Amino acid sequence: MRLAILGATGGVGRHLVAHALDDGHTVTAAVRDPARLPVRHPNLEVVRADALDAASLKPVVEGAGAVLSGIGAAGRRDPLKPASTSARAAVEAMSATGVRRIIVVSAGPLNRSGKGQPFLAARVLSPILWAILKDVYIDLEAMERVLRDSGLDWTSVRPSRLQDGPGKGRYQHAIEAGPNRNTIDRADVARAMLDFVDDPETIGHAVGVSN
Repeated sequence: MRLAILGATGGVGRHLVAHALDDGHTVTAAVRDPARLPVRHPNLEVVRADALDAASLKPVVEGAGAVLSGIGAAGRRDPLKPASTSARAAVEAMSATGVRRIIVVSAGPLNRSGKGQPFLAARVLSPILWAILKDVYIDLEAMERVLRDSGLDWTSVRPSRLQDGPGKGRYQHAIEAGPNRNTIDRADVARAMLDFVDDPETIGHAVGVSN
């Protein structure tokens, strides 16, 4: 399958590219600065594009079997609101080119009900994180609304606290519930996203993931 990957130079995005190539997919990686993705592979095309602009994304997503986005905020108060802005751009580009499947990275604390999460994470840690990262989470909530309203086949992956380990090669997931453990390696988030591409049960849902 040809996959279009947005945010390919980010923490999750780099793993998306690596896993997708290992799986035998053909990858188009959209990046602002190709020098930040020094990967060479016969099945990889690195394209300079602005993931926040629909016109820039149209040639990236056209013909793709799925779009995967690892885009997130650069800080606690990113004025670009990259999650929701990129979602709008991707939806417009995909609608114009007939591509339907999109999978994005969100965050575990968006599971406001606490369903499926350990008591400490749901009742203690999540409120603290909301107080610290409110603007980031509001942007992610807006992103999920954009996807819900898009009519596309979307999945929002909500990981627990992200770590930079090499990946454990396994993960747990729960549909419309929070991650049931406190951490997950970024490599395993990418693994889950790729696994969900062909999983119809995840379409139209937020999915909690953790190690």
